[in-house]
Amino acid sequence: MSLFDKCYAFQDAKRAIASGFYPYFREISSEQDTEVICNGQKMLMMGSNSYLGLTNHPKVKEAAMEALKKYGTGCAGSRFLNGTLDIHIQLEEELARLVGKDAALAFPTGYQANLGCISAIVNKDEYMITDKFDHASIIDGCLLSPGTMLRFNHNDMASLERALQKIEGKNSLIIVDGIFSMEGDIARLPEIVELAEKYNASLMVDEAHSLGVMGKKGAGSAEHFGLTKQTGLIMGTFSKSLASVGGFIAADEDIIHYLKHKSRALIFSASMPPASTASVLAALKIMEEEPERLKRLWEITHYMLREFKNMGYNTGDSCTPVIPLHVGEMMVAFNMWKRLGDEGVFINPVIPPAVPPNSCLIRCSFMATHTDEQLDFALEKFRMIGKELGVI
Repeated sequence: MSLFDKCYAFQDAKRAIASGFYPYFREISSEQDTEVICNGQKMLMMGSNSYLGLTNHPKVKEAAMEALKKYGTGCAGSRFLNGTLDIHIQLEEELARLVGKDAALAFPTGYQANLGCISAIVNKDEYMITDKFDHASIIDGCLLSPGTMLRFNHNDMASLERALQKIEGKNSLIIVDGIFSMEGDIARLPEIVELAEKYNASLMVDEAHSLGVMGKKGAGSAEHFGLTKQTGLIMGTFSKSLASVGGFIAADEDIIHYLKHKSRALIFSASMPPASTASVLAALKIMEEEPERLKRLWEITHYMLREFKNMGYNTGDSCTPVIPLHVGEMMVAFNMWKRLGDEGVFINPVIPPAVPPNSCLIRCSFMATHTDEQLDFALEKFRMIGKELGVI
């Protein structure tokens, strides 16, 4: 037996590639816009997380190029040592102001922000309580922590309370997504805060998909519900609405100071490249100066949700720009992905283990820059192919 035998034996993806039903690692050779060139084909992009449509905004690109000229291509070290630039500090100040916290700390990726925060904050004999639909980076952060992870049923407050009752009197951190990335529904934060206060638990909200989407300023679900003060840790990413790559944690100043000196994912990782950092700063400014983008995003969301439901699609509990179409069996999802692709619509099929067996879905996500004509073109394809496959 060899360590690598399992690699040679893994044939599932190769069989899918050979059959023509392999929807992953698709090659895009254009900007991430409402239309892309994928494997040489022009496609309408309805599977991107660029909710505000800023990835190709002239001001964002200009900021990246200016930072490249001034600072070079990288920092050649970690934030802890030689890798802290003045624009890193400026970005953290802007993020803290946006989400209403004392301070913020930027990480090279959103994944590392969750990993680095949770593993550093929760110690032995302390607990993490996660929603079963939380993002993988949250789960991995919990697994790296010396604490104990408990899980509760998705958005089920009775299940959450049972978990809290088991550890009453112990230090605990409830961790939820603001918007759940596959289902498109929103964490029940008012009820979660009520339970957190009842059982003296702390709260962390991952705003990856809600930053730039929810709240009057686009600060996320905590702002939307008016619960910023009650949310001890706010996490966000730059790879979605903010048109770059990276992530952050925002909290009280002492908590951020602690993470700066205890988070291994921060201390032992190279810092965000200058161009990426400048891109986020530019995107934050545009989000503030162009509130019509957020308004347009929600107009599109309400329109597409209504139209999908009128066609007969099951959109679950989604009420955000992430709209899942629940189609059931895996081959139905793959067939729908392929047929939509043939018709020039880029979407993402979601299959086990990301969802339970026979609960596959087509994940659609929308951008503020989609035009009415693009939306209606897509809807016609969804109507035609949904009927063809017996989904609607």
